[in-house]
Amino acid sequence: MPTLEILPRVKARKLDSFIYDIASLDPRSDLKGFQGLTFDTQEKELELLRQLGFQVNPHFKRFTDIEGVIKYWKLWQDQKEKEDYLVDGVVAKVNEKKFQDVLGYTGKSPRFGIAFKFQAEQVTTVIEDITLQIGRTGVLTPVAALKPVLVAGSTVSRATLHNEDEIRRKDIRIGDTVVIQKAGDVIPEVVKVMAEMRTGKEKIFRFPTHFPLCGGDGRIERIPGQAAYRCVTQNSYEQQRRKLEHFSSRKVFDIDGLGPRIIKQLMDAEIISNLDDIFMIKREDLETLERFGEKSINNLLEAIEKARSVALGRFIASLSIPQVGEETARDLALHFGTPERFAKVTLSELEKLNGVGPVVAHSITGWFADKENKKLFERLLKHVHIAPVQHRVLNRGLPLAGKSFVLTGTFEGMSREKAKEKIRELGGEVRESVSKNTDYVVAGANPGEKLKKAEELGIKILSEKEFSDMLG
Repeated sequence: MPTLEILPRVKARKLDSFIYDIASLDPRSDLKGFQGLTFDTQEKELELLRQLGFQVNPHFKRFTDIEGVIKYWKLWQDQKEKEDYLVDGVVAKVNEKKFQDVLGYTGKSPRFGIAFKFQAEQVTTVIEDITLQIGRTGVLTPVAALKPVLVAGSTVSRATLHNEDEIRRKDIRIGDTVVIQKAGDVIPEVVKVMAEMRTGKEKIFRFPTHFPLCGGDGRIERIPGQAAYRCVTQNSYEQQRRKLEHFSSRKVFDIDGLGPRIIKQLMDAEIISNLDDIFMIKREDLETLERFGEKSINNLLEAIEKARSVALGRFIASLSIPQVGEETARDLALHFGTPERFAKVTLSELEKLNGVGPVVAHSITGWFADKENKKLFERLLKHVHIAPVQHRVLNRGLPLAGKSFVLTGTFEGMSREKAKEKIRELGGEVRESVSKNTDYVVAGANPGEKLKKAEELGIKILSEKEFSDMLG
């Protein structure tokens, strides 16, 4: 096992940590007098960790009621800035270990603990420019170039502006002084414009008619019925780069070592240009490239080989079909079962599926109508093994069983992934598009087109608080 003695670069970083939990105690371990020691509460566990020499956060307290927890949370809301490390919330845990064991874990986190987050830190800065960024489906996203500012422990110089409608709604202009925050303390966003600080030199941003990075003649167009613009010419260098980044990402093929920097290097060396090219990378392709030694070559080739086995849902998500994200891809996989069946999908069959509206249905059939896309689909199947689909069983005893949810906007109290996880734990289903079969749309801050669609269809809209109350 590597130690700090043989990892001087790690030691030089002077990393520090607090330890909160002991996963297990090996009775054979020499703990200098602690053999056989048991602990039946969280407090005793922390005390044992401290005695063993681990650094334990001293700011823990035990309370007998929720009012005490809330009061302590409010205390730290006010004094969090006094610490020399970032504090973004308070974690409350059940103290008795026997009850922790009863409550157990979800797939990602313990049920016996909950994080009470603080309101996101807000700061002011200036929008120095607004640029466009091409996504993997060819959609153009406006991005604010900010005067660098420290927010929640890191320097922020960019923030997404989502789309043209959002820019108009907030009346955002180049040169504006704005209030920004990290949505869920992760993604920077513009909260509001400080219009009273305008000098008259601010410039209104308008989407251009042409954008050189789109390739071809560079023309762009607004997507009918949506707030988004897209490149008319598809599969430009930038779009392909984004597709390849998505394809190799953790939630799709999960190819370790094939990140954005390496993808760009391989594209510039003309080793890859399309998704299936990844599976045809050879050792000799990499040997002449900078930063590729024998070990890194072996690691990448092994990661690519490992990625050849993939679940159907991930395979569908990897194709970058417009409107088809992780949730929809999973639902399509459960319905069709095999890639061959999915490739023969018809518009009428798709429109009958719960959670797949006409926009998504037309997007899928339109994707397969493109001959190049169909060829790519067939080529990919020659390189991968699709794992059998595990059909889920509806648990009718759970409170959200049979209910479908669509999430839009950003949430203060929990991340989007956490919200999805909670819905599934309680038997509900998460959809990515709004249709007449949607039961609830949960609207956070800065909701998008999904909220408008829900209002048009008369679907029940939940605020973040109402959603939280529903989860219990």
